[in-house]
Amino acid sequence: MIERFESFKKIYILFILTICYIVGELGHYLIGVTSRATARDIDYGDHACQLNNTKFEKNSLPIQCDDISEPESCSGLNISGVQYCEWDYNGLGLEYQLLAGPVFILVFTIVGVILGIAADKYNRSKMLFVCTLVFGVAIVLQGSVQNYWQLIFLRMIMAAGESGCNPLATGIMSDIFPENKRALVMAIFNWGVYGGYGIAFPVGRYLTKLNLWNLSWRVCYYATGVLALIIAVLMGLTLKEPERKTTNTATTHKHSEKTSLWKVLMEPGVIMLTIAASIRHCGGMTFAYNADLYYNSYFPNVDLGWWLFAVTIGIGSIGVVVGGIVSDKIVKKMGVRSRVLVLALSQLIASPGAFGSVYFDPFWAMITLATSYFFAEMWFGIVFAVIVEIVPLEFRSSVVGIFMFVINNVGGNLPILVDPLAKMIGYRESIAIFYAGFYLISSVLFFITMYFLEGKPKAVVPATTQTEDNINRVQNGVDNRSYIPDTVTMQQLSGRTTDKNYY
Repeated sequence: MIERFESFKKIYILFILTICYIVGELGHYLIGVTSRATARDIDYGDHACQLNNTKFEKNSLPIQCDDISEPESCSGLNISGVQYCEWDYNGLGLEYQLLAGPVFILVFTIVGVILGIAADKYNRSKMLFVCTLVFGVAIVLQGSVQNYWQLIFLRMIMAAGESGCNPLATGIMSDIFPENKRALVMAIFNWGVYGGYGIAFPVGRYLTKLNLWNLSWRVCYYATGVLALIIAVLMGLTLKEPERKTTNTATTHKHSEKTSLWKVLMEPGVIMLTIAASIRHCGGMTFAYNADLYYNSYFPNVDLGWWLFAVTIGIGSIGVVVGGIVSDKIVKKMGVRSRVLVLALSQLIASPGAFGSVYFDPFWAMITLATSYFFAEMWFGIVFAVIVEIVPLEFRSSVVGIFMFVINNVGGNLPILVDPLAKMIGYRESIAIFYAGFYLISSVLFFITMYFLEGKPKAVVPATTQTEDNINRVQNGVDNRSYIPDTVTMQQLSGRTTDKNYY
């Protein structure tokens, strides 16, 4: 009964942490779906000639709305006296890109590093409760904004709260789940990013259209924020700080020559993994910030909201789980390098489908998007499993926080270039480069990263019999419980030192 209770407890913790992440990401991505309605309400972004609410099909129009660049010409387009275009905010432009990306990412990444470092020293469960409370309140208040700058400020507060989710939860889960479940657990948790993003489509589109209590887009934020506050209360009442897992004596006890955080960050494998993940993250964020606006711009008569929901939630979920399972299975044979191989192959296979989702008509765009999503979404959980396996446990949350800082600042801010490039070569072509093109580039970088990581792990032998070769292999192997700093000498390892700090 005790074993069953412990198993249930672990599942509950994973469930509550994942739901917390989903709700936070839902609040994060709602702006990409509600932006047109939000912009028309509080005035920000670009104006454009757009198909209005008349029932004309786009392919039956004598002149397309998006071919017109002047408001007077736009209002003059009609069929039998019925105006079919309108000049209004389209939800795009530099102000939108700033709101969706840099404003959020700047605070998210800086506070994330601070919380990641704090998580290695303080109670992570209490910190996570406070973070959830903060972003829940911020999301609720976003529903009441009256101007653009209020929305900017509240997204910054929301980002500060949500920034703690990943580093804090990653540390908690690494302490309660065994290594052979690590990639799957990380994949399920980090699926929260895509879960929140996928749910944003029906919530942002259809709740806005329902116009409940005449609140339009605002009700989406009220509902999401209240749900976040409920999760915060549950976490505060039920989530306890787990016992931190120990490593070996070389890493759990203080010694005269400690491995520094800077040295860990400067490992070639960590650097290459960070670069590859940043490029991949840019591709994902480009699609996340622009998908609804892109398909509405090119296919205004086709309601793809439920299609996008089904692909991101359904297909994406399967891909996340499959990626975690495959990674956990083959890591026993090939070592941590196998996880990166899964990353590289999955992004390579996903790239053609990503291009198809941009250039094909709606039906085939959704088919190719589903194919691409299955493979593309394998990446997020696996990359965090790699991170926690190649760094010493004493720096785990700190490294995760810094890793998130880098990939979010690069991957989250590069999509701001979509708008100026779109004005030069076209919106579709710009999306293709930053979305599908960056998937392909990340695949190449993941392949390169493999050669900086160790292959099949060797069995860990007692410290008294380890050779220098074994030490090097263990240091880069899958089981980071045996991480040993370079400064530890063979004499110290064999017990022939008089320094009591090494025992």
